[in-house]
Amino acid sequence: MTRLEVIRRTAVWALLAAGGLVMLMPFAWLVRSALMDDNQIFVSPPEWIPRPFAWANFSGALGSQPFARYFLNTMIIEVLVVTGTVLTCALAAFAFSRLRWRGRNLIFGLLLTGVMLPYAVTLIPTFVMWGSVGALDTFVPLTVPAWFAGAGGGVFNIFLFRQFFLTIPYELDEAAYIDGATPWKVFWGVIMPLSKPVIVVVVIFTFIGVWNDFLGPLLYLTDDSKFTLALGLAGFQSSYTAQWGFLMAASLVVILPIILIFFVLQRYFVEGVTLTGVKG
Repeated sequence: MTRLEVIRRTAVWALLAAGGLVMLMPFAWLVRSALMDDNQIFVSPPEWIPRPFAWANFSGALGSQPFARYFLNTMIIEVLVVTGTVLTCALAAFAFSRLRWRGRNLIFGLLLTGVMLPYAVTLIPTFVMWGSVGALDTFVPLTVPAWFAGAGGGVFNIFLFRQFFLTIPYELDEAAYIDGATPWKVFWGVIMPLSKPVIVVVVIFTFIGVWNDFLGPLLYLTDDSKFTLALGLAGFQSSYTAQWGFLMAASLVVILPIILIFFVLQRYFVEGVTLTGVKG
């Protein structure tokens, strides 16, 4: 490696490290604030090390609201939405990538136009529809659309699955068909076992989307016992705006699962995102 290449690589790493530090600053501020009392959070110049560590912020924050119930409600929605999204989006992508039928590419192109449809356009009609069937204040409007590839980024997830499925050699399908397999068996026995990276990507995207979803639960849920973590945290913020230590502690607890999931699955995430763009 030449001296110029060493300098260039060092400069790139230094630039990336500086950018990473800038991105981590809000999270670092959240962590230190969650461990401080209110008098220390806003001192000038700012202090980064709590003295002493205010661990009571976490017990106080979690004990002031039924966060355990909110967490359970959120996980119920998560399991239903993630499962439905992976199954239905993968099935749709299998039809668009592995099965050959007339008009396949045209219909797929029309499907992609759904990405350009703003969520706000369908908000009122969807709310009226769920109200007419008596599904308000239930988890039905938040979970059922996922089982029809229609929750959140359904079209985008179909696109991700399709792009990944196109990278799998079609000869594997033909060999399975020669052995007497049906398309359903090819999907479950050949395609899905080879699709772990893209499945992880869709799971992460869907999990984060549901975890952070505030508008959906706000529209459809009115009973406090059915609130999700996003609604619970918003209610906590309105009730404890003066107790910043409690608020920061509650916010940190809510976002920690997302951070942990990303770090555990980041290898599959990067691999899946990379491979979904290999073949069009």
